[in-house]
Amino acid sequence: MAASAWALLGLFLAALLVLAWPVGRLLAAVCGERVPRWMARVEAPLYRLAGTAPAQAMHWRRYALALLAFNAIGAVFLYALQRLQGVLPLDPAGMGAVSPDSAFNTAVSFVTNTNWQGYAGEATMSHLTQMLGLAVQNFFSAATGIAVAFALIRGFARRGEGGARGVVGNFWVDLVRITLWVLLPLAFVLALLLAGQGVIQNFDAPVLVHPLEAAPGGTQALAMGPVASQEAIKMLGTNGGGFFNANSAHPFENPTALGNLMQMLAIFLIPAGLCFAFGRVVGDIRQGWAVLAAMTAMFVVAVVVVVHAEQAGNPLLAPLGVDQVAGALQSGGNMEGKEVRFGIDASALFAAITTAASCGAVISMHDSFTPLGGMVPMVLMQLGEVVFGGVGSGLYGMLVFAVLAVFIAGLMIGRTPEYLGKKIEVREMKLIAITILVTPVLVLAGTAVAALAGAGRAGIANPGAHGFSEVLYALSSAANNNGSAFAGLSANTPFYNALLGLAMWFGRFAVIVPVLAIAGSLAAKRRLPATAGTLPTHGPLFVCLLIGTVLLVGLLNYVPALALGPIVEHLVLWK
Repeated sequence: MAASAWALLGLFLAALLVLAWPVGRLLAAVCGERVPRWMARVEAPLYRLAGTAPAQAMHWRRYALALLAFNAIGAVFLYALQRLQGVLPLDPAGMGAVSPDSAFNTAVSFVTNTNWQGYAGEATMSHLTQMLGLAVQNFFSAATGIAVAFALIRGFARRGEGGARGVVGNFWVDLVRITLWVLLPLAFVLALLLAGQGVIQNFDAPVLVHPLEAAPGGTQALAMGPVASQEAIKMLGTNGGGFFNANSAHPFENPTALGNLMQMLAIFLIPAGLCFAFGRVVGDIRQGWAVLAAMTAMFVVAVVVVVHAEQAGNPLLAPLGVDQVAGALQSGGNMEGKEVRFGIDASALFAAITTAASCGAVISMHDSFTPLGGMVPMVLMQLGEVVFGGVGSGLYGMLVFAVLAVFIAGLMIGRTPEYLGKKIEVREMKLIAITILVTPVLVLAGTAVAALAGAGRAGIANPGAHGFSEVLYALSSAANNNGSAFAGLSANTPFYNALLGLAMWFGRFAVIVPVLAIAGSLAAKRRLPATAGTLPTHGPLFVCLLIGTVLLVGLLNYVPALALGPIVEHLVLWK
């Protein structure tokens, strides 16, 4: 990896650490049971509107039902908004109703924090739909993920004493506080910073311009809209849905190198901050550092692999006399599909960041990456997006693997496994097995259905190994709630809109429910004091054990499928 790539990676990680620490303190305060009196006064009307009170703690089952009901209502509302946008205001471009299958897919996509887009944003959605539908769900889906992480953290932190067994908090309180005191202030600040970099923010109709290369009198319509406000929560909430079809490769969404760095930092800001919040709430900040260290180590390896693969270039171009060596006048390597303003280093780093988190925003076409370079984003999703991961989902996914790692260690040394003083028993392991197996089943079964069905094969533009990789990537992205794509797959069809919509819904909520059940089970247990025989879960040994568990358990399910796609494609390319 070139020195410039190392410098960019080092700058990114250093800035992330500096920014994530105060965000972690904020998240820990919001996760607590009490807030300052002035904050409680602001929240009170919202609780009356919801018919709840901060003191009404919920059992995990009630918490899960409230969460599912809220998100189901959100999906229905967003579907209706798309279908009716042609007769609603704030539609200066005259957008018509979205088709039923696309509206279904988009509603599920934004409610589940996936933001898969089978449509061109500026040519499909009105300003009202973008703001009242998509942007609102960007906030609520992110708040839902953080709320689940809070519930699991409380499960570890509670002592299991008294009559409130299995209580994990109040979903409505968590939703209000996360949205009001975390997401809105951060999004407001980031929106101002992005607007200062040139991201547009208006309510104008498309502007007609005269391109230099157009025929005399020829015009082109440039879409306008409230982009900066949506871009901010798109990144902070690890949503990824772009206002424009080109997503963050569009200069109206991402105009400068500094703005690009801001967006990359925003994707990891809350996931990294949640690690520090976890350590604070459970009373041992070293636990948060251990989780963060495991995430960072895997992320650095992923970045090194993808940057090296793209800098190596395409061997088929060398015999044609194409110079792919980096020099003063060219970036070298495989520049196909890359963001030419930022080069391979930033494009590859962005690809690793957006797929390590459940973001899905892109500044380059992952479909044009080399086989191994494209496999890295795919693998980062297939690991369960626990390498920082989405807001909330990354932390609770990694904590599930941490509990599994402790269980494996307990089997090896012949002791009852414990994590943070909570015994890990049969019930927790059954729930963890469900949590880990849901997404591989959805990905592999969905890929098989798409490869066998005629309607699925009809969307594949590139036959052979790469076409299979495109389908595998799409299902990996949908079931893991990422939203990025290998763009060669024609997925905006009734078949793929239905298949991917189902994968997104169950990939989100069939994981959240068992995680909440784990939180309730842990909350009911007494927290035992550490003894001489307790496995330390804050040192380098546990970090290595955690990384090994994630790689072995999270990745082995996909090895046969990867062998049929990117691996065989790499072998064919390099012969």
